[in-house]
Amino acid sequence: MNFLLDTHTFIWFLERPERLPPRVHEIIVDSDQPLALSMATPWEMAIKAGTGKLGNPGILENFELFARRCGCTVLPLTVRQAIASGGLPLRHKDPFDRLLAAQALELALTVISCDTIFDEYGVKRFWA
Repeated sequence: MNFLLDTHTFIWFLERPERLPPRVHEIIVDSDQPLALSMATPWEMAIKAGTGKLGNPGILENFELFARRCGCTVLPLTVRQAIASGGLPLRHKDPFDRLLAAQALELALTVISCDTIFDEYGVKRFWA
């Protein structure tokens, strides 16, 4: 299974791994599991840093290093995915989650997230 980490999952893994269910932590640590982060993740984190909502801006400053340490590939966003995110039903107004949903749907990825809004878009989600 190929996984796409939600932004909070990535942050929690680095800063507060105890917030992750044991199986999620195991998947991230297990290098045999293909893991990805979206380009939407550093963008979202940069906005949170600018508003003071990112607890540790050092994560953002060293994003690529931390992504590599987690074994994550950073996926580019495509025009098609951006357009698809705008075409999703307006069940959720967070543009970053909508981008992740569109990317996960197009690439058949399972999102690792506690956010159940992904379920409403038909995205496979894991949080156990």
